[in-house]
Amino acid sequence: MYYYSTNHTAARATLRDAVVRGLAEDRGLYMPEVIKQLPASFWDEIGELSFQDVAYRVADAFFGEDVEADALRKIVNDTLAFDCPVVKVEDNIYALELFHGPTLAFKDVGARFMARLLRYFAPADGGSKVNVLVATSGDTGSAVANGFLGVEGIHVYVLYPKGKVSPIQECQFTTLGQNITAIEVDGVFDDCQALVKSAFMDKELNAHMRLTSANSINVARFLPQAFYYFWAYAQLTKLNAGTAFNLVTCVPSGNFGNICSSLFGHVMGLPVKRFIAANNANSVFYEYLQSGEYRPRPSVQTIANAMDVGDPSNFARILDLYNREDVLKQLGFAVLPQPQEHHSPRPNRGGVRGGASFISGATYSDDQIAETMRDCYARTGYILDPHGACGYRALKEQLQPDEIGIFLETAHPAKFKDTVDRILAIDLPIPEKLQAFMRGTKQSVPLPKDFSAFKAFLMRQ
Repeated sequence: MYYYSTNHTAARATLRDAVVRGLAEDRGLYMPEVIKQLPASFWDEIGELSFQDVAYRVADAFFGEDVEADALRKIVNDTLAFDCPVVKVEDNIYALELFHGPTLAFKDVGARFMARLLRYFAPADGGSKVNVLVATSGDTGSAVANGFLGVEGIHVYVLYPKGKVSPIQECQFTTLGQNITAIEVDGVFDDCQALVKSAFMDKELNAHMRLTSANSINVARFLPQAFYYFWAYAQLTKLNAGTAFNLVTCVPSGNFGNICSSLFGHVMGLPVKRFIAANNANSVFYEYLQSGEYRPRPSVQTIANAMDVGDPSNFARILDLYNREDVLKQLGFAVLPQPQEHHSPRPNRGGVRGGASFISGATYSDDQIAETMRDCYARTGYILDPHGACGYRALKEQLQPDEIGIFLETAHPAKFKDTVDRILAIDLPIPEKLQAFMRGTKQSVPLPKDFSAFKAFLMRQ
């Protein structure tokens, strides 16, 4: 299968090229030319399949033309060496717990898949070292660093904003050493992301070293995240004994790779009635849904720090997805006029906005997030992390009586122990997986947020 750029001026790429490059030459994000719908037989038997079997069927639709079947099966099985269970919180509301992997965050799925897929393609690239750049606002760095740790021929540089990730999150990628280098940037997440994008566009730097990205801008990172949405539906199918139900999916959203993968799943036939994108105070997408105007701005720091993104990269993918004739024909959706700011030279047929029946938004302040965590804990005993709290609250506020809803618990609450303990007045135990990271010694490189300093550092490597 070939991949095109959301900016529509770069040449189309193979899967291997899209994964290795990360970002297209015209600074656009790669999109698959074809999004295959899954056959009716898959939905008939999904309730009886394992997580690995469900994920392999989805992976085959995305990657089967480019990866040998046995190799793809092994990549999927190695990636999903843990479960992503659906847990009932209260009537008709379920948490999709995505914190049972090695770093206790949802990004373990995409990061582990990408590490294995890049290793699969590496021999075709002549065996020269691949340098992975990843910007993180929290969990991406730990998931990518641990997914690639010790992988021969690959070096990972994790860029993170100084003082703006939780201490436990920081331990998970600054204590590893080996082929992992942590870079502590004096700025915010958007500065880290801008440094990564600028590196890809710098000809001298790319002549010096082979670069790719492991952020959700990479197709090998965000597409596999669709796996657990299908698995959630499979689990709910079992719980409902095969009876039809109206499913609503609520996704705490920062850089929008996670909800973007769920929307791809929807185009493939995933029976979701509608989606909710839950924001913290960084609410540019929520405002777009209300007004049709996209106004990116510097992010603000919140207690849900992994969602502190003021210019979400995958917004471009969502816009492009719902301006495709094949997608519109498959879904039958009418879309509203395009936003006033959109970085594509190709005229658009529309943009996803409030008023469309299948996607809505929500935004919450720190005080509202804390209030939600206390309320849920007092009524149900369920401990939300600050990000999951955004998803839970949006779902609870918008769910209709005839619907069943899932929200994503994207990280273990203990990764935000200080915040959770303070809000809930508890002493949350730290899982051994996290304690092991905390016993390590911090190793990081401090850098300012200007690109010249970052480039100079990489040119010395």
